[in-house]
Amino acid sequence: MKKSNSFTLRILSRYILLFIFSISLLACNNNASEIKTETKKEEAPKATEILWQINAIHPDGKTMAIKAIDKEGNQYDVKAIQDSDQHSFLDIKAIVGEKKLPIKMLVSEDQFAPVKAIDRGGISYDIKAITEDGEKLDVKGITQFGTVVSLKAINKKGKFYGVKAISPTGELNDVQGIKINVKEKEMTLNGFNVFAHIKAMHQSSNKLVEAPKKPKKKGKKKKKIEEKKSIIWNIKAVTLEGENLDVKAIDTLGNKFDLKAIQDSDQYSFMNIKALVDGDELPVKVLVSEDTYSPVKAISRNGNVYDIKAISSDGTIIDIKGIGRSGGIVDIKAITESGEFYGIKAFSPDGKLNDVKGIKIFDREKEMNIRGNKVFAHVKAITQ
Repeated sequence: MKKSNSFTLRILSRYILLFIFSISLLACNNNASEIKTETKKEEAPKATEILWQINAIHPDGKTMAIKAIDKEGNQYDVKAIQDSDQHSFLDIKAIVGEKKLPIKMLVSEDQFAPVKAIDRGGISYDIKAITEDGEKLDVKGITQFGTVVSLKAINKKGKFYGVKAISPTGELNDVQGIKINVKEKEMTLNGFNVFAHIKAMHQSSNKLVEAPKKPKKKGKKKKKIEEKKSIIWNIKAVTLEGENLDVKAIDTLGNKFDLKAIQDSDQYSFMNIKALVDGDELPVKVLVSEDTYSPVKAISRNGNVYDIKAISSDGTIIDIKGIGRSGGIVDIKAITESGEFYGIKAFSPDGKLNDVKGIKIFDREKEMNIRGNKVFAHVKAITQ
């Protein structure tokens, strides 16, 4: 009897030990799960979209709503979309049902360039300004000034009205066509040849000359602005103490070349930045990268890249990088070894000041390939 009881106790002890082991194992697993959850990288919360109204402005102060109109005459809202804390460079979309359609200025042989919202399958929507009595006015690109194409609503008498983006709190941006490519055609989108991208940008005091009110002949091309001598703006990194440091393009041998903003028309709100290398003007881009900060490079015709660096008064070379994206803007800073960030500015000969930023035209990571390099953003000098 004692032997049987002893056997039973041994079996019971084993079950108790097994139960305790199982509980311990489960607790370990739970703790591991908690540790894993705590160390998981958090995603930045997505900003709530702020929709800006798009209106043509009459000289008497009255506004005319800008709409996208289909072939059946149905009208759809056109909005500037602020999806981050910056509002200096905003996308403009036509809201058609659940879709947000891009709006582009198209290549055309007409005097004024048509503006359309573009959907898949070759579908397009006319962009019009609607008057109080329901009259529909054309919205067109009328004249190109360097990288900016002036956008206006045009009445039957040939009078022009500016187009503005208006925030819910009353802030104003100019609505303009933006060119990234020096060629006439920027890209082909769903079968349409794009001349310029439509964006809402900070207002500027640029002196823009209007095009003629009416074409003299059918099929006459858009007015070309007479070529003028370029104005060269200096690019500087501004330290926390207010010192301006030179910014240079540097090749693999350590040779240094000037970096400049090029104002080649009356507008200076959106200017190309170029590295001046042996008589050539090289484009400057923020490149796609897996690093914490994105490299900024000048790219030659044969695909060679030049580092973009700031140089301190004692000759110290300081990295310049794209440090973060806010909507359509990539912030560009000089970064010291101690982790200080210096802003990058463009200075005109007469004292005007622009920000140097990366500009994104598309929502996707890669904007384009240029000579074997994946471009994340285009480096421009824009109105502050």
